[in-house]
Amino acid sequence: MTPQFKAVGDQALLVSFAEVFSDEIHDRVMALDRAISQNPPVGMIEVVPALVNLLVSFDPCQTTHEAIATDFERYLTTLTLEKVTGTLRHVDVCYDASLAPDLEAVATATSLSQDAVINAHLAGEFSVLMYGFSPGYAYLSGVPNNIRVPRKPAAVRDVPAGSVIIADQQCLVTTLTMPTGWSRIGRSPTQILTGDPNHPFLFDVGDKIVFRRIDLAEFDRLSKAAHYV
Repeated sequence: MTPQFKAVGDQALLVSFAEVFSDEIHDRVMALDRAISQNPPVGMIEVVPALVNLLVSFDPCQTTHEAIATDFERYLTTLTLEKVTGTLRHVDVCYDASLAPDLEAVATATSLSQDAVINAHLAGEFSVLMYGFSPGYAYLSGVPNNIRVPRKPAAVRDVPAGSVIIADQQCLVTTLTMPTGWSRIGRSPTQILTGDPNHPFLFDVGDKIVFRRIDLAEFDRLSKAAHYV
């Protein structure tokens, strides 16, 4: 599987394995990310893995697009596709109707009861695939097949931080008040933004996520304790 290299400005290179996400492709992205992180090429500043590609930023005074691409090709010849188990993280979520405005619509679309949608979500095997769009937006794979719904035709504004949202096979816990076209099935008081400049987000790419159901009273208590708005 030969990746494609594309220059991004004068100090970054995009390495793409495919145009469509799959577990195999993402495993290759993460394997390359590990290889580069363990033995970074001269001039590299940062590597950012995504679903089917990764972006490498570098110092143009020390290296070039061509040199970075050559380094990457060398890594690919010895790439090991091993499964690395990330840290298990628990995220609280309340599915009360006041915090889950799209839960009924998801239930209707999937021909399930609302309780069945909730139970399916709680049973999902979620993994952090990447960060993107906004600070702390961790895209999770693992939404069970029976509750997968497409994005809405138009985004909804002012979706509050902590909203647990799903679209197709992905799930996300929002960190800011932002618009979204994903379905809101709950809300979490768990803080994803840590405030630690050395580790600003709760999750690392590759971590496993387990959702824990809480009631509205527990949500209110935890939200006040965390000052989560």
